[in-house]
Formats: sequence, structure tokens, C-alpha cells
Amino acid sequence: MVSTPSSHSDTTMAVVDLKDDAHKESLEVANAAAAAPVVEGEKGGPAGPRDLAEEEHVYPKGAALASITIALVLAIFLVALDRTIISTAIPQITNEFNSLGDVGWYGSAYLITGCGLLPLSGKIYTFYPVKWVFLTQIFIFEIGSALCGWAPTSTAFIVGRAIAGAGSSGLFTGAIVLLTDAVPLHKRSTFMGAFGGVFGVSGVVGPIMGGAFAQHSTWRWSFWINLPIGALAFVVIFLITKATPVKQKFTVRERIRQLDPIGTTIFLPSMICLILALQWGGSEYPWSNGRIIALLVVFAVGIIVFIGVQIWKGDDATMPPRIVCQRSIASGMWFTFCAGGGMMIFIYYLPVWFQAIQGVNATDSGIHLIPLVLTLVAGTIIAGAIVRFTGYYTPFLIIGSVLMSIGSGLLTTLTPTSGANKWVGYQVLYGIGLGLGMQQSAIAAQTVLERKDVPVGTSMIMFSQILGGAVFLAVGQTSFLNKLIKGIVAINGPGFDPQMVGHTGATDLRKVVKPEFLPQVLEAYNAAVVNVFYVAVGLSAATIFGALTMEWVSTRRLVDKKPENVEEKA
Repeated sequence: MVSTPSSHSDTTMAVVDLKDDAHKESLEVANAAAAAPVVEGEKGGPAGPRDLAEEEHVYPKGAALASITIALVLAIFLVALDRTIISTAIPQITNEFNSLGDVGWYGSAYLITGCGLLPLSGKIYTFYPVKWVFLTQIFIFEIGSALCGWAPTSTAFIVGRAIAGAGSSGLFTGAIVLLTDAVPLHKRSTFMGAFGGVFGVSGVVGPIMGGAFAQHSTWRWSFWINLPIGALAFVVIFLITKATPVKQKFTVRERIRQLDPIGTTIFLPSMICLILALQWGGSEYPWSNGRIIALLVVFAVGIIVFIGVQIWKGDDATMPPRIVCQRSIASGMWFTFCAGGGMMIFIYYLPVWFQAIQGVNATDSGIHLIPLVLTLVAGTIIAGAIVRFTGYYTPFLIIGSVLMSIGSGLLTTLTPTSGANKWVGYQVLYGIGLGLGMQQSAIAAQTVLERKDVPVGTSMIMFSQILGGAVFLAVGQTSFLNKLIKGIVAINGPGFDPQMVGHTGATDLRKVVKPEFLPQVLEAYNAAVVNVFYVAVGLSAATIFGALTMEWVSTRRLVDKKPENVEEKA
């Protein structure tokens, strides 16, 4: 979500161009400061240019604001549903394709393209009207969903997930850009809480829908359902969102340069090499195998070159060092990287535990995820409301980190005989902690950065969250398979075939395993899933470093003394 001042012309922003006329800016700031009462700046002193620009921006309200909100809600719902609806369908997908070893790719393919193209998508919004970029991204997302729905093989399904992920990257980016331009800073926490609620509703509905489709019809409906939802979002955005022309023109050469094609070309293959190494290492090949070593070397060299390109490109980079190294942005990126990785592990592997260990059907496994998702929603809304009135978001990062660590740690104690009181209570603790902390990093980016840098900062936060999910789903798959293989191989007895169990989907264990071996197989499965949960525990605990290093800055620094020239557009 990288943007320059011209991106705001797409959503009727009035921002001072610092580069074109420094003298004009100084006069305008001086006049504004003389005409307005003294306003508290972000550090407690007089307001600076960033604060005055925030004050003087004209925000939409009424029908205009409602139209923008509807568009954002539909886009967020569409993408959020696709992230969760697959979780309860995965066991059935592995049954049909005999592809238990590909589980990590079903999530990682979506997340790699989503996070890898996210910064690039933000820059595209700089050069073209937001409306048309939004519609294009929905179209790409729909193509990926259609391919997933009609995929004849596991490979085709993974390709479809990658295409859908590419489309989702632009939808998240556009939502943040439009929110920044449509809502004043001190009110954004409320909207972020509402968006978190929409995401949470998708999280509740998604696993249940995915499970119901898998059980009563076909898992393919988990992706076909995106087509009408996407069509509805497309029509609403097309009809009610105004496409404003880009005022600042760029030559073709300037556009190519600012899109940072070199950085993007280096980053994506590097991340693919990392994911392949993490998924193959220790399972398909030993860690000492030449393939794994080569993949890790290519990743390391690629990342070093990528960092060098970012430093060389400066503000034209995919990830401008000036913004990435800002204290709150760096802290927020770390927090969301770790929290996003832990969240995706539980979303993908708790259904495996419910279906394989508890023996519930796909629909019920989705229902069993409701405690986590509902408390995530509740935590997000509660934190958003309190931040709006207090102005401070850092405490919720700290509290969220502590609760996530406790909840995830308790989830590692699950056994085949654990009752509902345990798996419900543990999910509640983890979910409320995740909800309290997850949205605060994005609010921090909107608080500490100048308006023109907000899309860049928020894109880095979201990039980190998605990257964490992509990387640690791969780590989780390796942990799961390695532990499962060891546990199954250790089972001895006449008539027991370890290879048969390894090639059986999670939901078919009770059909293919003889009753006398079933308890041992379930213990092996439980140990493998819990082994993945340990990764999430480490990630949850690591979020505390981001929480403790986050700056304490108030979002309400401009509210108490509002100049008379601040208006809201009807």
C-alpha cells in the first residue's frame, strides 16, 4: 500500500504538496497557525504541519460516507471470508486429492502473493483512480476463486489460491486508503473496530459455511460462493463510488520507476524459496540436502539484494527505509508478523484437531471455532471504542500479548479426551487477546505518520501480518508432518500400515485404521497438532517486544481544540 500525495486526489484529499512549492507550504502553515487556536501536537507540543493537514482536511459524511463504508465492508467481507472458509474444508480437500502434504500450500500460496504484491498494489493506487483499481482487484480475486472451485488437481487448486491472493492484496490496500481519506484520525479506531467486526463475522460464518459445504454438498462451494459475493461488491462499488481523476500526472518512465519492479521481482522469488525450504526441510528432504541448502542460500542472497535495492531507491522503494525504520512502524510490523503467524496456525490446525481427534464433522468443526472468532471480534470492538475516548492504543498491545500467550499455551495442553470446557475457554483467552492487540498497529501507523505516508505505513503493517501467516503456516506444516511421521512409525503391530495412515485424509482415520490401533494413531495426530501449537505459543510470546517498544502517542491530539475552518462535507 505504498502511496504518494497524488493517491489522495483519488479520494478528494486536500494535501499540501511538500515537494512542489516549499515556500507556498510555509506561508499556508503560518497562516493556518495564526488563524487557529493552539492545537496540541502528537508529542504534546504545538501542532506541526502533519497535524494542521489533518485538521484542514474536509471529510465526507452522510450518503457519501455511507457509500464508501459499504464498499469497504463488502471488500473486507469478501477477502476475510476466503481466508477462513477454507479451514474446515481442508480435510475434505486432502481426501479428494490425497494431498495431506500440500495443506501448508493451500494457505501459503494465498498469503505469499497477497503479502508480496501488497506494497505494489498500494503504488498502483497512486497512478490510477481508486475505484477502477478496486474493481480490477475484485475481478482478479474472482478468477482465482473460480479456478479453485473447478480445480481438477491439488496443483491447480494451489494456483487458484495464488491468483486469489494477488487480488486480495489490492482490496486490503484500497480499503485502508479510502478509510484514511474518509474518516478523521480520532474516529478511525471506531471504524477499525467495525471492520474488525466484519472480519470477525466472516470468521464465524466462514468455517461454518466451509464445513457445511464439505459435509452436505462439496467443498468446491467454499470457492464458488465467492462469485456472487464478489459480483455484489463489484456492482455496489461501480454504482456508488465516484472515480476521481488523478491530478498529478506521471510519465510512463516515472510510473515504472516508482513501482519498484526490481524490488518486487527480487522479493517474490525469494519468499517462494523460503517457503519451499521450510515445507520440504525435514519432511521431503533432510535439512542437509542440497535442494534445501540451495533454496535457503537463494533466499538469503535475494533478501540482502532486496534490502540494498530498498536503500538505493529511497522513497521510491517498495518498502521505504524512512518509514519502515520509524519506531512505531517497526514495532507494529513485529507485533503483527508474530500475531498473524499464530492466528493462521490456529485457524488452520484447530479444525484438523476437531475433525481428526474429536471425530466431529466439518460443519461442527466450524462451529467449534466460534469461541475464538467471537472473542476476537469482541476484543477488537472493545479496544476500538476505548481508544476513541482515551486516545491511547499501546496498552491494548501489551494486554493482548499477555492474553495471547496464556491462551495459546493452554491450547497446547489439549488431549484426545479434553472436554468442551477446555477448548472453549482456551480459545476465549487467545481470541480476546488477539482482538485487543491486532488492530492497534494499524491505528498507530495512522497516528504517527504524515498523511501522505499513511498508506505506506499501514501497508507495511498488513504486509507483516500476511507474511507472518505465510511463513509460519509453512513452519507449522513441517512441524506437523515431522511429528506425525515419527508418531505413526513408532506404532507396531500386525496389519498396521504407516504409509496408509500417512496418505489418509484427516477425516478418514476412523474408516481406514483398525479399532485396535486407533487410540495410538489419535495420540500421534494429537501430538503432531500440539507440536504446531507450540510454534504459535512462541509467536504469541514474541509479540511482547513489539508491544513494549511501541510509542505512546494519542489519537486525540487534535480533538479538544478544533479550528473553525474544519468542516465535514455533506
